[in-house]
Amino acid sequence: MKLKKTILCALCATTLGLGSLQANAQSVITDGSTSMEKVIGILIESFDGNGIDVTYNPTGSGAGIAAVHEGRADIGLSSRGLKDAEKASLESRDLAYDAIVVVVNKNNPLSDINTEQLQSIYTGKITNWEQVGAKSSPIVLIGREAGSGTRDGFESVTKTKDQCKYRQELTSTGDVITTVSQNENAIGYASLSAVNDSVKVLSFNGVHASEKTVLDKTYKLQRPFVLVTSKDRPLSESAQIFFDYALSKDVKPLIEKAGVVPAVK
Repeated sequence: MKLKKTILCALCATTLGLGSLQANAQSVITDGSTSMEKVIGILIESFDGNGIDVTYNPTGSGAGIAAVHEGRADIGLSSRGLKDAEKASLESRDLAYDAIVVVVNKNNPLSDINTEQLQSIYTGKITNWEQVGAKSSPIVLIGREAGSGTRDGFESVTKTKDQCKYRQELTSTGDVITTVSQNENAIGYASLSAVNDSVKVLSFNGVHASEKTVLDKTYKLQRPFVLVTSKDRPLSESAQIFFDYALSKDVKPLIEKAGVVPAVK
């Protein structure tokens, strides 16, 4: 899926001519995190770019970072911070902060999960719901694909990197939510901003995910939403205009509407 918005200049065709009008329209390509779909969608829809096309390609954080590095995108969208190796050629700015929430089927009686339980479940030490106080049934582990920022954030915070025993590795946040909603034994993780009432969100170490608990850092299972650009290749004028808009104070209410916490004070 691609999200695209074009706003044409209100210029008189008789003065500039159609060719000039078309030449004035410029494109900006954003590429990356599927978890950022809601927030980037709101920013694109509200952006009055005076003839600038902004396109969003939801390919995943790793793919978006690679797209900027390889010159295939202007702005990468990542739901994890840059790794040391990536920082050699790329730089990032925090756009917002998002909670990663643990989700189970609505028929699961569990309401809270702690770090030790989550680590044991995802590394295969706990394999039955009975071991954490629910009814006896095998636990089905759902996660994201390698390269996903949500997966990287989840595994980094829970210290389970490269240890998770996934039954399914899915390519989008929406697929995780749908799969968990359809399987009573499933457990998964997703961006708070993407969760709907088809699944149950568990509190983590007794703390519910909310704007307040994300901002004050009491909810520990969280990660940044970042904009990634190249150090070696300056943004085009059009891309810089959209980049500055996305990080301006004017868009704070829009970012909050998307269910995440703005990084701009």
